[in-house]
Amino acid sequence: MGSGEPNPAGKKKKYLKAALYVGDLDPDVTEDMLYKKFRPAGPLRFTRICRDPVTRSPLGYGYVNFRFPADAEWALNTMNFDLINGKPFRLMWSQPDDRLRKSGVGNIFIKNLDKSIDNRALFYLFSAFGNILSCKVVCDDNGSKGYAYVHFDSLAAANRAIWHMNGVRLNNRQVYVGRFKFPEERAAEVRTRDRATFTNVFVKNFGEEMDDEKLKDMFSEYGPTESVKVIRDASGKSKGFGFVRYETHEAAQKAVLDLHGKSIDGKVLYVGRAQKKIERLAELRRRFERLRLKEKSRPPGVPIYIKNLDETISDEKLKEEFSSFGSISRAKVMVEVGQGKGFGVVCFSSFEEATKAVDEMNGRMMGSKPLHVTLGQARRRW
Repeated sequence: MGSGEPNPAGKKKKYLKAALYVGDLDPDVTEDMLYKKFRPAGPLRFTRICRDPVTRSPLGYGYVNFRFPADAEWALNTMNFDLINGKPFRLMWSQPDDRLRKSGVGNIFIKNLDKSIDNRALFYLFSAFGNILSCKVVCDDNGSKGYAYVHFDSLAAANRAIWHMNGVRLNNRQVYVGRFKFPEERAAEVRTRDRATFTNVFVKNFGEEMDDEKLKDMFSEYGPTESVKVIRDASGKSKGFGFVRYETHEAAQKAVLDLHGKSIDGKVLYVGRAQKKIERLAELRRRFERLRLKEKSRPPGVPIYIKNLDETISDEKLKEEFSSFGSISRAKVMVEVGQGKGFGVVCFSSFEEATKAVDEMNGRMMGSKPLHVTLGQARRRW
């Protein structure tokens, strides 16, 4: 841990006192290799490599649980960034309560780092300002991407680091050090700023006959353009969208106001400010979270799908007809404007029950129609 701030024993009550998180592990590292690496530091309870629940492939991190807190602290202070399987690993206290991490309090962002600065160098550069919970230089296959995150255990320590390090030259590069911002917050800032200055316009929902010249002719009446591009696939076919970059914000804004919703060759155009990458990623996260919550709210089970339902079949009738095959967590007839759409889903508690229902109900008459029943994919909860 950092040496610039006292670390009373009571402060570690929020962590598992003898458990360490081990990050940036090589995929070939095993529990046994972790055990052999950390056993010299003191008696161990167990080591664990975290794996994907489906593929069982390693996720690049794990845990080492010591018998005594003093041994865990010694390992943290002396073994951080050591090599295992030829790759340096990161150590930090295991934090079973992730509220501090998710809150962002004490977390700072550093950018414009020289590529020679690695996790070890970053840790020792910033440890003078307080106790560091985690420290990470973001890398890809080519090495450092030039930015990093340091999470201190207090807001005061983070503020000290920002005050002293922002604008400092490290290896002849002036670094930016500031408060960590969640992607949604950064996206909102970009959106607010860009609405008053944007010059790049996104256009979609036009026909295959649209090319760069036609698109330029349509948009150039609102002002001089710097570039116009219809996006195409590998075969050269238009994907139905493109971009127009104007020389001025006023021209771009006028084009959006005038052309959005306009009908061209029977198609209604969408014309709007071209979003930055961070905005698109934030929107994808929101969509994913909505889908995740929707999926989570659905009852688990093994679904079967029923097609060719009579229009008179209700949820209750569907459940009644299939209940003899096992425990049903959900029975739903899909409807549109109060009218059955001719198909539905029934979720059983086990694969055996669902299979039996498919075998016996496929082709059976229900109402005035023969059913078409197939097995769906079981949903898993991990």
